[in-house]
Amino acid sequence: MLKKETLSFIKDVAENNNREWFAENKPRYEEAKADVLTLVASIIPELAKVDPALSAEADPKKSLMRIYRDVRFSKNKDPYKNNFGIWFSTKKGGNEPGYYLHIQPGKSFIAGGYWMPDAPHVKLIRQEIDYNIGDFKEIVESKDFKKNFKLGTESALKNAPKGYDPSDPNIEYLKLKSFEATMPIADEEFFKPTLVNKLISSFKTVQPLVVFLRNAIDV
Repeated sequence: MLKKETLSFIKDVAENNNREWFAENKPRYEEAKADVLTLVASIIPELAKVDPALSAEADPKKSLMRIYRDVRFSKNKDPYKNNFGIWFSTKKGGNEPGYYLHIQPGKSFIAGGYWMPDAPHVKLIRQEIDYNIGDFKEIVESKDFKKNFKLGTESALKNAPKGYDPSDPNIEYLKLKSFEATMPIADEEFFKPTLVNKLISSFKTVQPLVVFLRNAIDV
């Protein structure tokens, strides 16, 4: 579980997103970061049991995303993120199928899948869905999946992708450009001793989607 001070710190960052305030509160950041890393260290070996492709010996620091924002090409010049992002995947870097935990007061969520893959991977995944639609639907239309997770459709194509029949009964899945599923998690869940069990149970639900996508691109 996490300390309440960790979420309080993130909330304060959002309200005081400037370098002066952050420098004055650096000790609070280090404490919050250490708290999150302790959580990550607890998740890694349990998640590896769910998905053996992941290493149970992975370094927690490699899963925790930087709080510092790259503002070079962004209109938003806030120097810091207002969340802690945690990413679990088979590689040490790069975009690929995996599991994600987003910690942000009032907006936290659990996710699994492949967020905004590049065009070659989209093509491969779309082809895999088309060829194995039964397997894909068995995953995303299962009772447990639909009860807990929502498949993102915000970035989907408006029209059928080139080479696919617009009248295909599964065209909505074939229009997808991003393949991630999310479920919200309430702030109070982070303060319960059952937190890791809840996270692992949720990741277990979305694990078949991650494996399907991983196999599609042959990671």
